[in-house]
Amino acid sequence: MKQQSTSTGINDDGVFATTANSVDLDVNQAGPGLDVNQAGPGLNVKPHSSVGRIINKSGSPQIPNFGNWGLGLSMLWLSIIVLLPLAALTTDAFSAGGIAGFIKAATAPAALAAFRVTIWVSFAVALINAVCGLLLAWVLVRDDFPGKKIVNALIDLPFALPTIVASLVLLSLYGPDSPVGITINATQPALVLALAFVTLPFVVRAVQPVLLELDRDVEEAAASLGAKNFTIFTKIILPVLFPPLLSGSGLAFARAIGEYGSVVLIGGSIPGQTQMASQYIQEQIESDVPSAAAAVSVTLLILTFLVLLGLRFIGQRNERRISGKAAGSVRRTPTQPVERGGKGGKGLKDAT
Repeated sequence: MKQQSTSTGINDDGVFATTANSVDLDVNQAGPGLDVNQAGPGLNVKPHSSVGRIINKSGSPQIPNFGNWGLGLSMLWLSIIVLLPLAALTTDAFSAGGIAGFIKAATAPAALAAFRVTIWVSFAVALINAVCGLLLAWVLVRDDFPGKKIVNALIDLPFALPTIVASLVLLSLYGPDSPVGITINATQPALVLALAFVTLPFVVRAVQPVLLELDRDVEEAAASLGAKNFTIFTKIILPVLFPPLLSGSGLAFARAIGEYGSVVLIGGSIPGQTQMASQYIQEQIESDVPSAAAAVSVTLLILTFLVLLGLRFIGQRNERRISGKAAGSVRRTPTQPVERGGKGGKGLKDAT
């Protein structure tokens, strides 16, 4: 097809003039969304192929999708790596005695003790990471210091290292032969320290992008009006950071519930004291009681799923609250004239 274009300059006669040029365009090379039937003035299109346009019935460009093939392949992959293993695990959990056997295995005294230790330690880890992760994210975003890029890269180190490395490092540092004179192995503080290491990135990486996008003008305006730093943080910054802070802490809690590698050496696996649910599962497998191990595993899965579901619900609720506030601020925009002047009402009026 030909497209009309113009150029301005001095012609061969020395006169300043504008000339028109015709450019050939191939419909087959046109990008998606070009409708050859809706060519504008100066655009002569001679279609010789159906290739080159993707237009839906409403006239707007149609976004390409994979259709049923994409949905089928996605569900197949999800079934292979998630649904089928979960189904097999659930079947094993109910294989010995059905529902009664499942309840008996999941509520055994040793299992309940492992659940208590796991939940308590995971909650402590989530709380510590909420405070320390927020502080780290704040420093990485708001402060400039030498080695900032290195520190930012170190945050992701727990994701790259095998978790058992964390347990080995902590054991060599705080074990019986501690070079610093502090021995905390086979204690709950050791579990908290190990799990805090492997879950560190969750809160930092959840809060960091929100801090980067936070509008500093609002903080500066509040400071210019006399607001203290604590008031600015609690009234302006913290409400915005609360959803990602809660999400990161929840993910840290969910990760700590099922963690095994980072606590296997430093924890000691003392029943009722430092034995976590993952270590109890291993003990049941070594004792040739796979149904009990499966029952505890399914219970952990249900607990983790409930935590993630709760985070999802809170996130959606917060989005609706923010959307409602934005809509309310639009509805409250004044449209009536505002009188200026003395008590008698004399003065200027702002026209709408």
